[in-house]
Order: sequence, then C-alpha cells, then structure tokens
Amino acid sequence: MKQPINIVWYKRDLRVDDHAALHRAAASGVAVIPLYVVEPEYWQQKFSSRRHWHFIYDCLIDLRQQTAALGQPLVVRVGEIQNIVSELHKDYSINGVYAHEESGNQWTYSRDKAFISWCRQHKLPFYEYQNNAVVRRLKSRDHWAQLRQATMSQPLIPPPEQIVPVAGLAEGKIPLPDDPMFGDSVQGTVQQGGRFAATAALRSFLTDRSAGYVKHISRPGTADQYCSRLSPHLTWGSLSVREVVKATNSFLQSPQVSLHHSQRRSLSAFSSRLSWRCHFIQKLEDQPQIEFQCMHSAYETIRPLEGDLSAYTAWAEGNTGYPLVDACMRSLIHRGWITFRMRAMLVSFASYHLWLDWRQTGYHLARLFTDYEPGIHYSQLQMQSGVTGINAVRIYNPIKQSHDQDSDGEFIRRWVPELRQVPNSWIHEPWLMSKTLQTKAQCMIGTDYPEPIVDHARAIRAAREKLSQARKQQDYKTEANQVFNKLGSRNRPQSRKPMEKPSSQMSLFL
Repeated sequence: MKQPINIVWYKRDLRVDDHAALHRAAASGVAVIPLYVVEPEYWQQKFSSRRHWHFIYDCLIDLRQQTAALGQPLVVRVGEIQNIVSELHKDYSINGVYAHEESGNQWTYSRDKAFISWCRQHKLPFYEYQNNAVVRRLKSRDHWAQLRQATMSQPLIPPPEQIVPVAGLAEGKIPLPDDPMFGDSVQGTVQQGGRFAATAALRSFLTDRSAGYVKHISRPGTADQYCSRLSPHLTWGSLSVREVVKATNSFLQSPQVSLHHSQRRSLSAFSSRLSWRCHFIQKLEDQPQIEFQCMHSAYETIRPLEGDLSAYTAWAEGNTGYPLVDACMRSLIHRGWITFRMRAMLVSFASYHLWLDWRQTGYHLARLFTDYEPGIHYSQLQMQSGVTGINAVRIYNPIKQSHDQDSDGEFIRRWVPELRQVPNSWIHEPWLMSKTLQTKAQCMIGTDYPEPIVDHARAIRAAREKLSQARKQQDYKTEANQVFNKLGSRNRPQSRKPMEKPSSQMSLFL
C-alpha cells in the first residue's frame, strides 16, 4: 500500500514561518513533501537571470535546513511540475497539493492554470492560499485597503511542530549557482539570500539603520546602508509581508524602545511603502496584461517597440554621457540593487530622453534587479513612462538629480572612474569643461567619456508634445476613469480627479 502524502509546492514563498500552505498540509497528520521545482523553461524567459538564482539558491539552502529540523528536508527536482508530481504519484498516494497563490508573470500564471487543470483531470485536490495580502478575483478596489489591513492584523502562522517524513525519498541536489541553466554569469555581487540573512537584515534595520531611512532613501551613495534591503527577501519569500509589518509595528509600539523622532518618522514611512507594495502587486493580479500592454491604450503605439538600438545599448551599459545616469546603471549591473529614485530616473531617462518603450527596457532591468517583483516592476515601468493614464507624468532631470543626490560626485566617481579627476564644479556636466580642463582632468569628452547622447531640453520638449497629443485622443478621459476604477489607489475621495499621487512611486523597493 502506498504511503499517503501531502505536497507543499514552494514557489516564491521560501520559508516555514507564516506559511499557510505548509501549516495546513502538516495539520492533516499525513507525511509532507516540501517540494521546490526548478523549471528550465522559466529560466529561458527574458525576465529571468542567474542573479535571481544566486539569491534563490541561498534561500533553498536555508529552507532545506529548516524543513529538515521539522522532520522532512526540502525535496528539489528539475523539470515541469506536472511531470514531477506525476512521478511522485507513482510511488505515493497524494492526498493533496498545497501552495500559495502567485501573482507573477504571464508565464507562471499560465503554468499554474495548466497545473490546476492537470490536478482536476487526475482527481488530485489542489489548495491555494492568499499571499502578500493580494486578493484573487477581487471585484472592486474600493475596499481593498480594509481587506489588506484585515490580513495584516491576523496572527502569524507558526511553523508546524513537526513534519511527518516520507520514507525512501531522495532529497535531490539543488543546482549550483554556476549551472549553465541559469543564463549569463553575474557581473559583480549578489545580496545574500536566505532566512537567516533576512531576519538579520530586518533586525538591524529596525534597531539601527532605519534612523537614516527618510534622509538617505533617495541618495544612491548611502541608500543601500539606510534602506531596509528587505525587498529581495519579500520577493522570493524568505520573509512574509505580514512578518515585516508586525515586526515594524511591534518595534514602534514597544515601551522598552526609545525612538528618536527621525527614526519614528522613518519607520512610519517604511510602513507606508509596505502598503504601497501590496497595492502594486494587486494591480498585476487584477490586470495581468500590464506585463505586456499599456494600462491606457492611447499610449500603446506612442513609442516604437524596438527603439534606437545604439541609444538602448548606451543606456543599458551606462554610457549615455550623463554621469549620474551612467553611475546608477553601472552600480545596478554590479550590485543588483539601487534606490527607488534612481530606478525611476533610469526608466524616465530611457522613456523620455531616448523615447524607448518600457517593454524594451523592462527586461534588462528585470534581469539586473535581485528583487525583481513582477507586480511592482511593470506598474512602475508604466508609471515612469507616462502610459497609465492615471498617474502624474514625472520626468526626471538627470542633471538636477545629480546635483541634488550626489552633490560632491562621490557616487559618480566610484562607478564612472573616467571622471575621477574631474573637479566638483564640472562633475555633473563634464561636457561643459574646456579642452584645457579636460586635459588636466585626464578625461577627454567624446574619447575617454561619451558626450551626452541627447540634449536634455530638446528631448523633453519633444516627449511632452507627443504625450500631449496622446491625451487629445477621443474618449481619453473615459478610458482613464476606467483604468482608475480597475487599478487606482483609493487613498483619496473618488469625487476627485483620478490621478494617483507621485509619492506612490516611492513604493519602489525597500
């Protein structure tokens, strides 16, 4: 007689704490297989990269240790989920498959639908549980904030006291970070993944680093120290959003903790961004097409899908001639993370100065971001490209941002060494230096460092004119209202103009 088992299918929820699927599967009393499937087809998609796998690998190592301590080590297989479960079904009697809902790319959405259909065909019960406070089949955004609050207020789900092990089951090897399956090699470093790194980062942020959060959140040279750096842990699920919300609230309310006004203000701002994070993921859940289509159809063909290749390459490699833009891109390539304002500036520059479509630039950024979260990524790309119809158009001036966020040029010089000898007075606009100064600074513009590939003022005038023409289309406002009703924030009375605050852009990666 086959041993009865439950399967917990792990995806982007790599933890045992606050894990509804694991808790329910173990509560039945039958043996549990905690299963992670490495899907080769997923790693062939344009948005995936070896950088993601490096982080996931760390998470899986920790997760295997955690599930082993409960009684059954994590089982890892390579292939398609249907085939893997089908093979397990030959040797065991599967009572049910348990998983969290995943609000991800169209690829994962289609995979989930296909697997659920397969389970029905084979009369295997499939149980899904809410994740990230995202509501599946939400009828209206009007009361979503209250639903999220209710979810966040619920107690954390403890790990099971034990997992009944499965007899005679091989754990399977976790593919190494250098496995060719995961694409091109990583340039630079990858943030440490896994549960232990996650809880350490959360603890250090709450007790210490958060003191400078608001002050430094926009500054590329210091933001990585004072920001939480929890975004990849939330993306891949080594922490749940509810864990972070509750830990933050508990710290704020603890009578044993004496907080300076600046730290209290910072943690309140951080809490707000956690809410915005859920809001954006809910958008993708409600409208999966935003991975591929503009929210407002008036902008669907406003830019060519494949723009100027030389301009794209210069932007993607950090060779635009605008020092802060180039420093940010090179830093991102090397480290896989950069602060929200600089992410917004990179997208803004590509979208308005270079007139590149967000679908062309988005995959490049997705591969670079360790914390690539589809629900946030595509909404933010569209917001920063001005194609939603409901958000204020915000065009970043790369020269002003350079003066404001890196006034002494320290960050620029670190990542654009060609400009290392350029004086502070010229570091933000080195093309204005005389030939004599260029020689003295050992940086000839056009030879050692590129001239600006576009003129800022001229490019922005042209962009604004094109956007203005799009807004003049018939029924533009009607469709904008429809977009707002479907996807817009409800943080203001609906009688007001359906325009989301620019501050919602600050939800970009914690």
